[in-house]
Amino acid sequence: MEPLRQMGAEITSAEGDRAPLQIRGGKLQAIDYAPPIPSAQVKSAVLLAGLFADGVTTVRESVCTRDHTELALREFGATVDGSRGVVRVHPRPKLTARKLSVPSDLSTAVFMIGATLVLPGSSLTLHNVGLNPTRARVLDFLISLGAPIRVPSLQARDGELAGDVSVLHAPLQGGNVSGSQVAEMIDELPMLAALGPFTEKGIEIHDAQELRVKESDRIRSLAEGLRAMGARVEEFPDGLRVEGRSAGKLRGAKVDPHGDHRIAMALAVAALGADGETTIRDAECVGVSFPEFFTTLERLRGNQKA
Repeated sequence: MEPLRQMGAEITSAEGDRAPLQIRGGKLQAIDYAPPIPSAQVKSAVLLAGLFADGVTTVRESVCTRDHTELALREFGATVDGSRGVVRVHPRPKLTARKLSVPSDLSTAVFMIGATLVLPGSSLTLHNVGLNPTRARVLDFLISLGAPIRVPSLQARDGELAGDVSVLHAPLQGGNVSGSQVAEMIDELPMLAALGPFTEKGIEIHDAQELRVKESDRIRSLAEGLRAMGARVEEFPDGLRVEGRSAGKLRGAKVDPHGDHRIAMALAVAALGADGETTIRDAECVGVSFPEFFTTLERLRGNQKA
């Protein structure tokens, strides 16, 4: 709401700056905006509003976030330019309708990659996955942990990179996520945390305060769910540490994802490597991003290679 108000939008909200919102249309002015916390969603909101503002709208980022909006706007004919960390959109472009191919979402596919890394003897190939460099950093991080991941095919189409991703089960070493890595892997952090108990040295995450204001407080939700399964977890204001294999094997438990689709999927993957049955409360919340998650996971478990 803050940058849109700076542009001249009239927005009122419920107490605590929460929905429902009331938005009154009007004339918008271009702004030069630096988000206090790197956020692709906030950047996209400002750029889309900038299409209808008087003047060139600029967003300055301390960390480069995902650029799908900028790429899509260019494909439709908008003028979007700038250098690293600075994005500008020019007003009132002539946009042209197009047929576009949207690749599969890597931030959702990463849960299937996680399941492969948890279950011994597993192998998986994912086809036509979006590999935009601002979203594919999680693959580099998993490779640094020891995950045998390959990209046998890669192509550019409609402004985006896409390709196949192959992964095999392998022991993981563990590692740390902080600084610019957080913005580069913000949606994948729940899955990375859930892999912690299956690594040699554990997973530690810092500088991720934004996780506390997602669909749930993801730091607290992860810590609560993994602890219920027997993991050793230390919670920080800006992240958490999940101890590795030396802390012991996970056990089945009743866990609550607090209505958060990514927490539910992360805990489900962790449960694959636990002894005993795990019950996930309100599991249908995965429908926000992956309605077929559990049926897909069950189908993949039935195949030695998929």
